[in-house]
Amino acid sequence: MPGKIKIDTEFITLGQFLKLAEVIQSGGMAKWFLSEHDILINGEQDQRRGRKLRTGDKIQIAGFGEFVITE
Repeated sequence: MPGKIKIDTEFITLGQFLKLAEVIQSGGMAKWFLSEHDILINGEQDQRRGRKLRTGDKIQIAGFGEFVITE
């Protein structure tokens, strides 16, 4: 079962998501993390830390699990 990450704004960036999901400790780690790990967003690979994630988006991170953005 995917983990649920709740947001109260229209969107969050992939970098913000990584911190909210407690995958990384600080926002400064996002660039490094994205260069080292495969991330699928709605089934498509994406490594852009500025990628906007909205409610309903599904994120898969190899070795960390699956997540869904909820309101």
